[in-house]
Amino acid sequence: MKIAIIGYSGSGKSTLASFVGQHYNCEVLHLDKIHFTSNWQERTVKEMADDISKFMLQKDWIIEGNYSFCLYEERMREADCIVYFNFNRFNCLYRAFRRYLKYKGKTRPSMAEGCNEKFDFAFVKWILLDGRSKKYVEQYNTVVKNYSDKTIILKNQKQLNDYMKKVK
Repeated sequence: MKIAIIGYSGSGKSTLASFVGQHYNCEVLHLDKIHFTSNWQERTVKEMADDISKFMLQKDWIIEGNYSFCLYEERMREADCIVYFNFNRFNCLYRAFRRYLKYKGKTRPSMAEGCNEKFDFAFVKWILLDGRSKKYVEQYNTVVKNYSDKTIILKNQKQLNDYMKKVK
């Protein structure tokens, strides 16, 4: 099975990816982990694309994250299932802050080593405004439209819980 998990920052994508990966004993690629090197330094698009392409050669995979500039359409097309987290922006902000409190001063498991968890103005702005711009909304809507037969939309915690029960 090949699963792409996309959606808004702070919605729970990484947590679900890890859960599903453990359940199916399937390797997970967290795109944040390959986008950054230590101290939040960004890698090149080519480096990311090479890593993603190699990962996608596996029979089964779970890829978590958006990064629409890097093999996005290929990932959506090849996925057997797309899980789209469409949570409310304030819910995402709360979840991101809770994650910050949990990992403050540390690197979370779904992030590149040496990228300690942060919760700054730029990230809050991304969660509330920039990450919800027309460009990104249209991008998600296009995925839902083009791949409606294999897309699961999760809008809240109850739907996420119900989905996780089905996985079990």
